[in-house]
Amino acid sequence: MNPPELAHLETLAEIDSLAGQLRRWADDAPDWPPAEAAGALVARLLERTETLRIRLEAPLVVATLGGTGTGKSSLVNALVGAEVVRVGRQRPTTNRPTLICRPHISPEMLGIDPAAVDVVYSDLPAMANLVLLDCPDPDTTEEGEVAHTNLARLRNLLPHCDVLLVTTTQQKYRSARVADELSAAAHGARLVFVQTHADTDDDIRDDWRAVLGEQYDTGHIFLIDCPRALADACAGRPPAGQFEALVDLLSRQLAGAAPVRIRRANFLDLFDQALEACRRRIDEQLPAVKQLETAIARQRERLAALSAEQIRSELLANRRSWENRLLGRVIACWGFSPWALVLRVYQGLGGLLFGGLLMRARTPAQMALLGTVQGVRTWQKRRRGASADARAARATTAGWDPSELRSAALVLEGHAVEAGLNRDAARLTRVSHEAADAGTAMVGEIGDQLELLLGRLARRHTGWLVRAPYEILLCAMLVVLLYRAGRNFFYDSWLADPPAEVFGLDFYLSATFWLIVWCLVLLWFFTSRLRRGLRQEIDQLASQWSASPAMAALFARLDAECNRVEKFIEGLDQLRTQVSAVRRRLIFPDDPLGRRR
Repeated sequence: MNPPELAHLETLAEIDSLAGQLRRWADDAPDWPPAEAAGALVARLLERTETLRIRLEAPLVVATLGGTGTGKSSLVNALVGAEVVRVGRQRPTTNRPTLICRPHISPEMLGIDPAAVDVVYSDLPAMANLVLLDCPDPDTTEEGEVAHTNLARLRNLLPHCDVLLVTTTQQKYRSARVADELSAAAHGARLVFVQTHADTDDDIRDDWRAVLGEQYDTGHIFLIDCPRALADACAGRPPAGQFEALVDLLSRQLAGAAPVRIRRANFLDLFDQALEACRRRIDEQLPAVKQLETAIARQRERLAALSAEQIRSELLANRRSWENRLLGRVIACWGFSPWALVLRVYQGLGGLLFGGLLMRARTPAQMALLGTVQGVRTWQKRRRGASADARAARATTAGWDPSELRSAALVLEGHAVEAGLNRDAARLTRVSHEAADAGTAMVGEIGDQLELLLGRLARRHTGWLVRAPYEILLCAMLVVLLYRAGRNFFYDSWLADPPAEVFGLDFYLSATFWLIVWCLVLLWFFTSRLRRGLRQEIDQLASQWSASPAMAALFARLDAECNRVEKFIEGLDQLRTQVSAVRRRLIFPDDPLGRRR
């Protein structure tokens, strides 16, 4: 496979790859007006891509573009080497396009409607690698249907051109109409800037280059005397001066693999122009989307803060049940010891009371009654424990008053309308469903956090540094009481002189009373420590609940619409980066052709 064929295949592959990526990007567009406009623009660009594929093997189409009387037709005649089109120096002559090509070339091969042009066949050597198109003047005023004006004919033909010969004179190089048409056509073609009327005009190329410099890389600007160039060609004399350089550019430098490179560069220019237009349209609407995202974050944060505060209040109001669960874990970790026994008695005091009553029951009726009461008590205890999560769930929805949800929905619906996104995603009914889902997820997450919290607090209060003071103080009281009772029984009543009386029931009742008081004091200190630790941990957790990941379920549909927009823009930026990289790779430092920046 020779290099031109390989270059041709590489061009097709590159075009197909970019077109495929562009099509997939447009197909994934969200339901958003700028995205819909981008899809329509992409569809038109892909149509141009098919036209480009048709013309890949055809000769370069070189067209003229310039104001009335700038010598477009004279330049075409000079390049062909014969007078094939009419010339009018000060009046508009070209009002119907003329296509000059070799006999084996047809307008269909170039993607041009045969009815739109007059075809002139020429076997002259200058036409070996080119097709010349003498276009109508864009700056003439005409009456009639818009579709049949010179400007309309020009705009229909320019998309099929590969290189534009942009002509001007000393009087015309600042023409606004020509500048507008050049700006519209330049993205899909390479440019050759030519100042004509060199026989009568001053050299204005530096001024022209300054005028064009902001929007175009001008390349080499030629200064041509078209009538003299045509006379030399008709007389058989070789081209001279700047005209010789122009002929060399068109006939030699743009031969071989150059058409493939030029058309690929033109396609990338069109690609970049389309993506730039899409980005401009998106940038107009993007601030409204950003405002919607900010509003979502604010409303979500506000509702999450309400929910977190409500759950915190509910937990603190029912902290007795959480303290009991924590106390149970602490006791389970401690095993058996005097202080652990006191804690078990404290936690199961009600159970022991009913157990004692049951032991004193004498009749089946008493046993049935006490069994029923104990069963109801056990059921209520389990119900209280099982309903802790349910209370948290109710707290979540209670924190979101219907008026709060309605207010958030109205705010977000207004922002969604301004952003051009689907307002149904912000309807109150959908927001209510999302709030329920978010509440359920948040309760589950908080439940897991509370379980971890209880385990962490239980480990913190089961260490010997915490346990030892209570064990020592309780044992000290027991030792004192046992010492006094033992001394009285074994020493004072037997061995002392004179012997003392043995302590009676009053002593043991008093000792039991003070032992109970001592245990209650120790229990108060211990449970106060548990309560403070639990409250501090709950407060710390509550400060994190407002940023809970579970809140992502709230306004999820609207958030998903914004994320699709962000992903769509990200895909656009990636395509633009890829196209820019390929365009930079195709630019040659010494390229004499001009192009749109």
